[in-house]
Amino acid sequence: MIQRNRKETPMSNPKIGFIGLGRMGRPMASNLQRKGFATLSYDVNPQGVAALVALGGRGAASIEEVARESDIVFTMLPAHPEVRSVVLDGIVPHARPGTLVVDMSTIDPLATDEVAAAVEAAGLGFVDAPVGRLATHADRGECLFMVGASAENFARVKPMLEAMGTTIHHCGPAGAGIRMKVVNNYLAIAACQLNAETLTLAARFGLDVERTIDILNGTTANNGHLKTNFPVKVLAGDIEPGFQIDLAHKDLGLALTSASAMKVPLAMGAAARECLQLARSRGFGGKDFSALLDAWCDLAGVAAPRLPSKS
Repeated sequence: MIQRNRKETPMSNPKIGFIGLGRMGRPMASNLQRKGFATLSYDVNPQGVAALVALGGRGAASIEEVARESDIVFTMLPAHPEVRSVVLDGIVPHARPGTLVVDMSTIDPLATDEVAAAVEAAGLGFVDAPVGRLATHADRGECLFMVGASAENFARVKPMLEAMGTTIHHCGPAGAGIRMKVVNNYLAIAACQLNAETLTLAARFGLDVERTIDILNGTTANNGHLKTNFPVKVLAGDIEPGFQIDLAHKDLGLALTSASAMKVPLAMGAAARECLQLARSRGFGGKDFSALLDAWCDLAGVAAPRLPSKS
């Protein structure tokens, strides 16, 4: 099921909790607050909470406070250890029966299954709704969501997702959303590494980067990152993270681990993960994953290409 370009005002005005106000979580929670949802937020970084309070939201002193006072709790966290800790130790023991837990993190699908089972056993509802697109899309309320949920829970959470994004895919029952996200990120991240190698080769050949991009975008070599992300990030000289190489490496690892358990070979993905590991070893782990281009140029001894500012 796909919903596009729709926004709804909350009808029953549920109390919304939001835990995890990083580069993706903060703008998503901000869009909820701006669009009429009452938010109670928590993050280990008080600056994130202060940003939501400045928009009219409420800040919580703990995860437990969020759990006690919310009808729906969203989590946007770095990896499965944090999700397990926050949800199983913080939310589940303190939430009211019927509370809906919506995890939007990108984690191991088996960890999602474990968390979902524990949440549902406690009399709570569970939805996995990992996010597609980039942090700049989150800023504009243009996220894409891949949702795993029962029909009832999907209906409960849909108005909030529409406040944060423009495209919502109901992928199936709980656990289907994160599995779709792993598939999506596998291709996106592997393609990003291929883009980096391609543009490094073009730079070594001495080709004009602007003309190279125009040609690649006009043939079957075209891909989303080359067309939309690279020109406004690394090729514009901006390698501050929208999505870190460290996180991209983690997400490729999720795909490879899951594939191994299912006996699915992912040979190109394994090579791409090692390329990202090489970039991390050279100090690029905290940079935007488009900065794989700079890491590869550094390795090849080639000046990293940049588009003219007029582009």
